[in-house]
Amino acid sequence: MTHPNIHRFLIVRLGSLGDVIHGIPVAAALRERYPFARIDWMVDPRYVALLGLVRGLNAAIPVNPRRRLRSLMATIRGLRRVRYTAAVDLQGLLKSAVLARLAGAWQTIGLPREHLREPLARTFYTDTADPGAHTHVVFRNLSLLKPLGIREPRPVFPLAIPDSAVVEAARESVGADDYLLINPGAAWPNKRWPPEQLAVVASTLAERHALRSVVLWGPGERDLAEQVVKAAGGTALLSPKTSIADLVALARGAAIMVSGDTGPTHIAAAVGTPLVGIYGPTRPERNGPWRPADVTVSRANTCECHHLRRCRRQTMCLMDIAAAEVLDAVERRLSAERTRV
Repeated sequence: MTHPNIHRFLIVRLGSLGDVIHGIPVAAALRERYPFARIDWMVDPRYVALLGLVRGLNAAIPVNPRRRLRSLMATIRGLRRVRYTAAVDLQGLLKSAVLARLAGAWQTIGLPREHLREPLARTFYTDTADPGAHTHVVFRNLSLLKPLGIREPRPVFPLAIPDSAVVEAARESVGADDYLLINPGAAWPNKRWPPEQLAVVASTLAERHALRSVVLWGPGERDLAEQVVKAAGGTALLSPKTSIADLVALARGAAIMVSGDTGPTHIAAAVGTPLVGIYGPTRPERNGPWRPADVTVSRANTCECHHLRRCRRQTMCLMDIAAAEVLDAVERRLSAERTRV
């Protein structure tokens, strides 16, 4: 049995990949403030492997609300036996709030009603914390720790960098230690910058800096990545199939990454990879890189389809971004001092 004087915390953030990454500083801040606490995380089974790389986290508890009720209730019964000090809901949806409350913690913490995508979730919180002027999701997440005596912690991402044969294969393929990492895919079609434009970036940087590119792809994205490789005329190579651990290692090894707003982008930011982000239907001030040296190219101010998977216009806003603008952003980022988290 756990000693009653030792704190026990449960983080609730089921998905998606980028959102789970954005929640990692909460686990780090809890560990720093309560070094002997038990810290668990309720997460979609797809991201258990990612949380296995987070130093200081005790357990990743896989939960899929769409599975059989019997399995879900067995998980809930196990959580209730832990007797958590607090459950912190980073997701702010009705399902996550219900799961957090069902865990049986003394406190269930979430955002106030006016900051929730589903205001009914507020019904299930015992405590709320106003994010104040914070707009970026990383800092909004950290604001939820105020009821636990943690105020304005700095964001830290304690990710262990795994060994990966994919990194060595990438370096061998490009014939150098440094490579540009390009990610053309995204779950939302209107977050994808055209592959032919990414190919121009790849070929130009190979000419200017002898920096060849490795092109990432995930489920259903290989054709998109192959379009970039084909149009880049031998200056870009297709990445092998990658696990989440491979993604972490591959991002860490890159000289710089160019990508839209998607999970691999946030992995790169978390491990300190210099980054150029391309944004349209989501706002970089909320979902973009949080380090001042990183650069974003954005059409969020003119986008008419914020937070929609598909563009309602005949031509999506990202089409207005020329390769020259992204290349200028890459040059600025490369010229800045290279920093690592």
